[in-house]
Order: sequence, then C-alpha cells, then structure tokens
Amino acid sequence: MNRVTQQFAFSKRNPDLPIMGAAYAKTDPDIMPFAYGFPAPQAFPIAAFQEASQSALLLEGTRALQYTGGPGQKRVQAWIAQRSPLRGIKPEEDQLIVTTGSMQAIDMVTRVLTDEGDEVWVESPSFFGTIRSFITNGLNIRSFPIDEDGLCVDELEAALQKAEQTGGKMPKLLYIMPNYQNPSGATLSAARREKLARLALRYNFYILEDDAYVDLSFSGEYLPSVYSFAPERVVYISTFSKIIAPGVRMGWAIADSQVIERMKLFKSDGYTSVFVQEVVGQMLQKMDYTAHMNRINEMYRSRRDVMVTELRRVFGDQIDFQVPEGGFFLWVRFPEGVNTTEMLTHALESGVSFLDGQNFYLEGVDGTRFARLCYTYCDEESIKKGVAALYEAWRRSHSLR
Repeated sequence: MNRVTQQFAFSKRNPDLPIMGAAYAKTDPDIMPFAYGFPAPQAFPIAAFQEASQSALLLEGTRALQYTGGPGQKRVQAWIAQRSPLRGIKPEEDQLIVTTGSMQAIDMVTRVLTDEGDEVWVESPSFFGTIRSFITNGLNIRSFPIDEDGLCVDELEAALQKAEQTGGKMPKLLYIMPNYQNPSGATLSAARREKLARLALRYNFYILEDDAYVDLSFSGEYLPSVYSFAPERVVYISTFSKIIAPGVRMGWAIADSQVIERMKLFKSDGYTSVFVQEVVGQMLQKMDYTAHMNRINEMYRSRRDVMVTELRRVFGDQIDFQVPEGGFFLWVRFPEGVNTTEMLTHALESGVSFLDGQNFYLEGVDGTRFARLCYTYCDEESIKKGVAALYEAWRRSHSLR
C-alpha cells in the first residue's frame, strides 16, 4: 500500500521566540543547572505532605476524589484569605478563585480582559511564559524598561499621555511582577506601586499583578500590593509552586467579583484537583507556615550569598548585577559584545547551564548581554563549581571573538 505524506499546516499562534530548550535538555548530573527556575528539593515538606494526604482521605473520603465545581476548596480559600491582609488585600469569597498553577490564572485573565489585536504592556525584561501566552492569544505587546526600583512608571505614564493626545492605542492590560521580578530580581518601590494604580484608574486599564515570589523575602518585609491601591483595576495572582512545591500545580487569583465570575467560564480543566486542594489545605492548617518559610529563606539567602561572592571573586568587575533581597534569580550583565546565546553552548560544554537574556525580551530589544542564574536549586558547593564553569565558558567565548 502506497502512502501519500502531506504537509500539515500547524497553528500560526506558535510563539516565535528564542528556544530555551538547550538549557533544560541536559540531564547530566555533572552540569550545574543554573537555568532551572526550580525551588530546592530540600524545601519540600515531605513529612507534612504524607500526613496531609492520609488525613485528606480519612476525613474527606470519596469527596476528595470526586468531580466538583466552584472556585476552590474551603480550607485553601480560607488560608489565602487569612494571608492576604499582609499585602493589603481583604478578598470576599466571590473575589477569589483557585487555579491550576499561576500560568492558568494568567491565561484566564488574558482571555477575560483582552481580545485578539488588543494592546498589552509588559516590563522589559519580563517573564517569558507570560510573553508566550500573550503572543498565543494574538495580542500586541509593548515593553517598558525597569531599573533597580522596578518598572519605570514615568516612562509608562508618558506613553499613556501620548496615546491619549494622539489617539493611539491604549493598553487593555499591564503585566507586572512587583516583588523579586523574574528575571531581574528587582522590586517595585512603594511610590511607584501607588502611582501605577492611579494610572490604571485614570486611563482605564487593568494591571495583572503576578506576586509569585512575595514570601521569598530575605528581609521579611512586605510592601503593599498594587491591588491594595486600586482593587477595581488589578487582578492579583500568586502560586504555591514557590512556597510549597511546583508539583501541586496550584495558584490563585483575587479580583473584582465580575472578573472572577468570568474567569470561571475560561477554566478549561473545570476545576483544580480536589484531592490536591484538600492535601494542601490540610497541610497549611496544621503546619507552622512562618517557620517553614523562615527555613526556606535562610537556605536561599545562603545560596544567594555564595553565588554573589563567587561571581565577584571570579569575574571581578567584568560583570554587573543587582543583589536581590528575595526570589530565585540573579540577572547578570556581561561586557558589551558578549552574546550569551552563543556563550550557552560553551557553558554546557564546561558544565553549567543558564538562561540567555534574549528569552526575556521582545523582538527588536537586545538582551544578548544578559544571563539569568538561579541560585535556589543548587547547593553551595554546586554553585561554586557552576560559577567556575561559567567563567570558563565566558573566557572561551571571549577568546573566540
């Protein structure tokens, strides 16, 4: 039997962005994975998970394994509501929804608040997962720079004023990561948060406030959320991936009840796993969450300090970076002329991976001098080996120019 092979036309929505797979594909244990945006395995509360799993089955029985509806299980919702006032947020029951990870929340918010061809604005650099989601949804993206105090709000305000005066396109949505931003590690100042909220009210756009890293604070201090200044124009999202474990695939969103009601319509999986919600809910009720986060933050602070010390010792003044006060990442700027996308090949050969900077910028914005290094996944000795390998990769790529 003769078969005729035809060319298939795949979706044109596939994002045309730099491939980062090379950094993740290597599973060689001798390669130090600075590319991973992963929490430390030592941070996972295994014993608490085991106890909560048994408790969920004993106390909830078949209900924990059954289909369900609604915005989330009561225990999880209650914990989120109790923690939220630390950020200046006091959600009512109809203003909260549990999602299957924060990426699902981002996708749901995008579908609720925008249509194909709408304008969305982002930080530059910005989290590549959100950029990919916006591209897939057919949105026009514009980026604005950040500095050591986060998004440059004055530049954004000038763009809004110009658009208003000239009849240009206004944003429907602005995406920000205010605390320990991925990839830069920058934190948006309190003054800029308040001003940004005023701009959203004045120019009638929504802010998607992604607060994935807020509890990973090495100082233990909290700035008020942007949501707290303008709850009617902000959707606040966060995740259990960084504070409990990414394998639970659970996040949440807080917004005006009309937004939450519409988000339910776009929840493609129907609901987030009831069993997982029950396990996490029971665990959070019983555990000392403050002690849990103190332990994690002490570990991550130590690993950050080792990476900072080693980078400064090995590279000297050849590179530049801001030391973050929390989160997962260092955002390193190499000398002019260095292309970290090309350097990645040498890095993998030398025994270390990282994410090259171009992944975090829109097309036409040059991010080739930057690299994102994750300090949370590797232990201190592995970090030292990784930094030495990174220097060797830089030296080799530098000598070839």
